[in-house]
Amino acid sequence: MSVLAAVDLGASSGRVIAARLDGNRIDLAEAARFPNRSVAVHGRLYWDVLGLWANVLDGLRAVGDAASIGVDSWAVDYGLIDAEGRLVANPVCYRDARNAPARDRLLSEVDAAATFARTGIQHQPFNTVFQLAAETPAALGNAGRLLLMPDLLTYWLSGAMACEATNASTTGLVAQATGTWDRELCAAAGIEVALLGTITPTGTVLGRLLPEVAAATGLSEATKVIATASHDTAAAVAAVPYEGEGAAYISCGTWSLVGVERDHPITSAAALEAGFTNERGADGSIRFLRNVAGLWLLSESIETWRREGLDVDLGDLLEAAANVERLRSVVDPDDDRFTDPGDMPERIRAYCAQTGQPVPAGPAEVAACVLDSLALAHRRTIEALEALTGEAITAVHIVGGGANNQLLCQLTADATGRTVLAGPDEATAMGNALVQAGALGLIEPGPQARREAARASARPRRHTPQGPQGPWESAARRLKTPSLSRLRLESFTQ
Repeated sequence: MSVLAAVDLGASSGRVIAARLDGNRIDLAEAARFPNRSVAVHGRLYWDVLGLWANVLDGLRAVGDAASIGVDSWAVDYGLIDAEGRLVANPVCYRDARNAPARDRLLSEVDAAATFARTGIQHQPFNTVFQLAAETPAALGNAGRLLLMPDLLTYWLSGAMACEATNASTTGLVAQATGTWDRELCAAAGIEVALLGTITPTGTVLGRLLPEVAAATGLSEATKVIATASHDTAAAVAAVPYEGEGAAYISCGTWSLVGVERDHPITSAAALEAGFTNERGADGSIRFLRNVAGLWLLSESIETWRREGLDVDLGDLLEAAANVERLRSVVDPDDDRFTDPGDMPERIRAYCAQTGQPVPAGPAEVAACVLDSLALAHRRTIEALEALTGEAITAVHIVGGGANNQLLCQLTADATGRTVLAGPDEATAMGNALVQAGALGLIEPGPQARREAARASARPRRHTPQGPQGPWESAARRLKTPSLSRLRLESFTQ
């Protein structure tokens, strides 16, 4: 039995998983879990990457033994490395306020539709290309290389600098036609292509563990470090246990990534207008998806209540939310006001008041509003996928932490009118480990062997639609009205 260490870093928490592979079955055991939060200093929002690194080392020590290590994380953020291989400064969080003005400035200089047609990447303000446009000349001048977050940690593990393909594809700097860096966009963002390095194929063995890291963790120096599917959504989708054709996936956590896998990108004006993007999958497939603000709204609400002294238990909260009148109040989770950290319940109440809806009175009603609204957002995105691809979606796989939220899974089935298959909840770690297994020759490389292993290892919970579609259709129409569809941040007073 082989043990593979999957380091899985999300925007709100991280974990180190010991994945034990026995034949084509993989069992996951959590070795460590730790929080991950951005930190505001002098008007800038940073990640505590050194704290993350210390927690990763502790987690690897708890694994005890491993044939290999792979790191995945959220997309777009990066660390700048100087000529001597040292980190220039803490990485800036993608939610930092510097990004939107930089996006607007850059898109005034390049054609937005033509750029989307070249890269396939939606113009989100947090994309790496816009973050780089926001960097100061001094910061870029001190940098010899840019390493995306998982590549930064694999560099600290192995000494090898890489830029793994799935995460590279999210930057907004890769040309879809060639899979290489788009030099025109790099120049527009004010960077040299050399800063980015060469794109590394998914599943590349980068080297062995550095001696000092082996000593710090108790792992063997023979432990291999692998460029797994380093974008967490790509890793999660690699472990979706599809049962047949016509299925969509929702990788549900801080974000809900709602999409399908395709052979070719969709870069039409309609796809751009609808907010869809084209990211690289573990085997070069295209993950055609849309970002929906996921359980972030609920987790930020819980943080607010706890700061206010309320003892909020998630299980109890969901049980109470299940008993609240459905669709009493709904919000658009993608509204700008819900993007930044802060008092989410107050923002939700203000939205409802401003749109003439009943104002949620307490935690249970706020949670019900959030979950109903997420289910509606899932419905809206599934319908858009069908329209843009011309293909029917018959089932929805929910993977990631949101698969454990049975209320959200059932509401998504009810809202979409489709069977929802929930699990695995640790799909990202499973996909991370299965890519490693393929790289080591422990299973056949490629999607077929991974899907077989995922099906053998996970038993998704089935949620079938309950109740009529009428209330959901009515609520969906409410969200399409001018007063509810896109309320702008400037009209909102916290």
